[in-house]
Amino acid sequence: METVGGLLREWRHSRRLSQLDLALTAGISPRYVSLVETGRSRPSADMVLRLADQLDVPLRHRNRLLVAAGFAPRYRERPLDGPDMAAVRDAVAGVLRAHEPYPALVVDRRWNLVLANAPVEHLLTHVDPDLLAPPVNLVRLGLDPRGLASLIVNLAEVRTFFRTRLARQVARTGDAVVQALYDEFFASQESDGPEPRAASDEVAIPMIFRLPEGELRLFSTITTFGTPQDITLDEISIESYYPADADSAALLRSIADARPAPGL
Repeated sequence: METVGGLLREWRHSRRLSQLDLALTAGISPRYVSLVETGRSRPSADMVLRLADQLDVPLRHRNRLLVAAGFAPRYRERPLDGPDMAAVRDAVAGVLRAHEPYPALVVDRRWNLVLANAPVEHLLTHVDPDLLAPPVNLVRLGLDPRGLASLIVNLAEVRTFFRTRLARQVARTGDAVVQALYDEFFASQESDGPEPRAASDEVAIPMIFRLPEGELRLFSTITTFGTPQDITLDEISIESYYPADADSAALLRSIADARPAPGL
């Protein structure tokens, strides 16, 4: 049976913090941290959440900590397509539409595609239909030869990007599914040589696609919800892609202009 002290200790170790480090950031004594971790002191619900906040524990796992301490879960998990999330869903969909003609999409904690705008859907026309069976996974879309990998000119750099983000995510969340995704594409490459470096004149590492319409260079930004109180919102992010040069911007506009109008 898991205990709140044991779980907190695991999270502290994963963050590479000593009991003193955690105590200082949480404003409590190292002795109290030790008492909690060894089960000799039962923390209040507020204390559990204070320690979880300092350890950057995801909301899903904060519920687990609360239950282990004998308290009810604090955070709900409502589906994005549910009635309670209509306002959020409409806001996110509006962000995706407003980003057109540039690609933008929403992924969940396991890199599954939740929403996408029309430019993303155009890119997916080049993907093997087998990869588009739900749940559609963005990592597989990007790295599987049947997906976008065959169109990506700088695939080695893009692989490094995914590898770094997945490794950080596993370290932060301990998610077994994300670990399996990492292993699927990268476990056999742990002894690889130095990772590719970005060209010195690049502001950010672009993804370079060779499409039938021409070469498309994109860089991405990531948007998350500030101070979410719902697990679903805590675990989704908006990936927005921007043209890295004027030619790419013009290409995206021309693709949008050639797209049939809705309803036609």
